Amino acid sequence: MAARFFDEMLQDDEGRPAGIAGVPAIRAGQPLSAEAVRPHYRSFAEWLSRQPDAAMANKRAEADLVFRRVGITFAVYGDKDEANSGTERTIPFDVIPRIFPAAEWELLERGLRQRVAALNRFVHDIYHAQDIIRAGVIPPEQVYDNAQYRPEMLGIAVPRDIYAHVAGIDVVRAGEGQFYVLEDNLRVPSGVSYMLENRRMMMRLFPELFARNRVAPVAHYPDLLLDTLRSVSPQSIADPTVVVLTPGMYNSAYFEHAFLAQQMGVELVEGSDLFVQDDHLYMRTTQGPQRIDVIYRRIDDDFLDPLAFRPDSTLGAAGLLSVYRAGNLTVCNAIGTGVADDKSIYPYVPDMIRFYLGEQPLLSNVPTWTCRREDDLRYVLDHLDELVVKETHGAGGYGMLVGPAATRAEIDAFREVVRARPHQYIAQPTLALSTCPTYVEAGIAPRHIDLRPFVLSGKEVRMVPGGLTRVALREGSLVVNSSQGGGTKDTWVLER
Repeated sequence: MAARFFDEMLQDDEGRPAGIAGVPAIRAGQPLSAEAVRPHYRSFAEWLSRQPDAAMANKRAEADLVFRRVGITFAVYGDKDEANSGTERTIPFDVIPRIFPAAEWELLERGLRQRVAALNRFVHDIYHAQDIIRAGVIPPEQVYDNAQYRPEMLGIAVPRDIYAHVAGIDVVRAGEGQFYVLEDNLRVPSGVSYMLENRRMMMRLFPELFARNRVAPVAHYPDLLLDTLRSVSPQSIADPTVVVLTPGMYNSAYFEHAFLAQQMGVELVEGSDLFVQDDHLYMRTTQGPQRIDVIYRRIDDDFLDPLAFRPDSTLGAAGLLSVYRAGNLTVCNAIGTGVADDKSIYPYVPDMIRFYLGEQPLLSNVPTWTCRREDDLRYVLDHLDELVVKETHGAGGYGMLVGPAATRAEIDAFREVVRARPHQYIAQPTLALSTCPTYVEAGIAPRHIDLRPFVLSGKEVRMVPGGLTRVALREGSLVVNSSQGGGTKDTWVLER
């Protein structure tokens, strides 16, 4: 791993990014020289230097208490400690924000819009003309053998040709202005509720910070989401009925499903609330059946329709796909979109941008080895101690190996797993991810972070200025997932 890390807030006395070993130790109530702080953090750092340690500790405790009272939790299933598996937990919240200057955010936003536009073009293409396959840009087996490819979607027209209406793109920084896309989340991306609640919490705890800093708002995200969903209604219905489809209260992201439905002012429904009649989808209400036009689904394709996918599913509605095919329902995100967020498709996204848009990618991919290729597999097996190896369908930080942090026994065991199922794995180098000062037990210390901005595609492509910053709370860890002990921060974009 690289010896130096870019710190979001601190730099050395010559203006260069501080190395993780050389990041100045800081604490609340301790002044820092202006030269030690990046310019867009100086107002915050000056404020932090005047805060007593005890006061900050009380604010952090208050945040945890409020999150518990409000029910801002997630559930972890498959915990190694079976007694804790499935228990509700709060995601640790850090009160030191991640801050972007306006110009840097504008660059990142342009790159995200470009990337999501190309991904939408790709999904439409593979279910229609398949030009990118015929042109030899992507091998056909990468698409047709993909577990998320849905031949049932071939030839189906979707409103505005949009498939990924909500995209959560995971971005990391490895240097000043050096952003890399780590993952494209296009099936049922989660986390936006934490982005919104983190901002509410910061404004509750520290209103004075927002009086002295021009922080761009994010609270209007639910309004943008509802406008996006309404704009893709089938047959351009003037006043469409929108619902949020959840698998139920035992899902790990149920809080978010209920939160977004409440914020948008739409119904939260489960499969048992739905039925199909005369090629239309209805929900049961106390006033009788009501037709549904747009579903913001938070369940995977397999569970949407037991007649088309998993016959044992009780989470969706029998016949839903037939309503979709008839053009009487919009599903957001569209069925079959998951083929574009598979990690084995990820290496081809820069080629998609060139192919569909005729542009050079504004955001870089992380260099990636695809283990289904023999040459790549040999390299990966010989360098497991240097690489991060992931399942192509993995999520939540599970099913992966972080080579530099693994034991020899773990590496040897993982080598056999990859050798047995190479098509299920990709590998990447361990980037020197940026860090941000973060409250930990010992005080304030640098911890690695990533960012998940949310891109909405409907009549227009829209974003709020910010996203979900996730932080790896364990020293030296690169795994930011909440299920693996990660926390979150508020993300500030400073207005000009």
